[in-house]
Amino acid sequence: MEQLVTTPDNPAPARSRTPHQLLLTDEQPAAGAPRRHRRMRRTLAVTALFAAGALSLSACGGDAKAGGDDGKNGQAAADAAAAKNASDAKIKVSSKDGATDASINDTGVKVTSGKLTDVKLTAADTGKDIAGAISPDGTSWKPGVQLERGTKYKIVANAKDAKGRTATENATFTTVSSADSFIGSYTPDDGKTVGVGMPVSFNFDKAITNKKDVQSHIKVTSSSGQQVVGHWFGAQRLDFRPQDYWKAGSKVTMKIDLDGVKGGQGITGVQSKTVSFTIGRSQVSTVDMNTQQMTVKRDGKTYKTIPISGGSAEHPTYNGQMVISEKFEKTRMDGSTVGFKNESGKGEYDIPDVPHAMRLSQSGTFIHGNYWGSPSVFGNSGTSHGCVGLRDQKGGGGDTPGKWFFNESLIGDVVIVKNSHDQTVKPDNGLNGWNMPWSEWQAGSAA
Repeated sequence: MEQLVTTPDNPAPARSRTPHQLLLTDEQPAAGAPRRHRRMRRTLAVTALFAAGALSLSACGGDAKAGGDDGKNGQAAADAAAAKNASDAKIKVSSKDGATDASINDTGVKVTSGKLTDVKLTAADTGKDIAGAISPDGTSWKPGVQLERGTKYKIVANAKDAKGRTATENATFTTVSSADSFIGSYTPDDGKTVGVGMPVSFNFDKAITNKKDVQSHIKVTSSSGQQVVGHWFGAQRLDFRPQDYWKAGSKVTMKIDLDGVKGGQGITGVQSKTVSFTIGRSQVSTVDMNTQQMTVKRDGKTYKTIPISGGSAEHPTYNGQMVISEKFEKTRMDGSTVGFKNESGKGEYDIPDVPHAMRLSQSGTFIHGNYWGSPSVFGNSGTSHGCVGLRDQKGGGGDTPGKWFFNESLIGDVVIVKNSHDQTVKPDNGLNGWNMPWSEWQAGSAA
């Protein structure tokens, strides 16, 4: 005799049934139709199998009802055991998994209730490893270099707790793109010793519209206690200086905290660092165009007087306070690059080996050695196209005024020109903000 499949939903039939349990419906066959009855039992068997499968799927899905009390208690016990064996070490990666605007400065790993055992950071596209170091106490890790903008990285961090139980954290993130971020190039560099006229100057690679927030996240202070104020020249340049020249021997610190600061619509800062520099001895040199002499004062006392040859009557030298921003042992000076061209379009001068040149303005004003002029012009007449020339030798050798002044000068020293027939140099033409009255300088601050 064929048996029915037994399931919780289809219990085994009783050994005998009473007539009222065998009532027929219009769809049921008469008692004498065994084939139809066997088909019905096959249908019941298949239905029972599907029911069993459904129970199995429900159990995998965590349905407490399907497993009964024993299943529920068993899962709870397993969860409790897993929790008991879990590591106490909790790892946190600063850049969130999936982030598309991660910082290029603050990426790192920290752990609590444990110590890091190893951290691996790689550039996702190239597989290049990014070196880094775990702190001596084992609780943090930082990359050894600044990350690149617009680059995808993967990080895997492992740690152990006091019982030796391990923990792992993974994250994949992309740093903020160049298009969506801004950076400020600044001068002077960290650790430099500069002259008393050296301002802090930032040039941003994108126009800044949120000037107040950007400026407020750059703090410039001096050990001298001088008040330092920022001034905006347009939308991409921000300079800082005190009312008077820096005090000799003081230390200036600028804290740049622009990481995550909104510079305008769709652009975010990415810089976070502290830079400091030292103010050297005070050297201020004054060029008098009436006498064609330059008086060099060191710490307020006359150090040396040097004959010069300044700008000619046709091409006078700017008046005003100018700061040495660059120094070159030798450089090329081509008049065509600063607007001095002849009828053929070539430069009125092109000297490939000007010795001991120091930049005073962005528009081309230098104080430099001059080996091509007659020695008689120095101290007597202006012959240049606006520069201040000092007697020198070709190649920069020998004991000359040009070489002496070059060796005695620092980036940031001040050269003042007076009694010229030209206008005063513009405050933003080079690092020459000293030519702006203090009240006007303060008015250009956004903070």
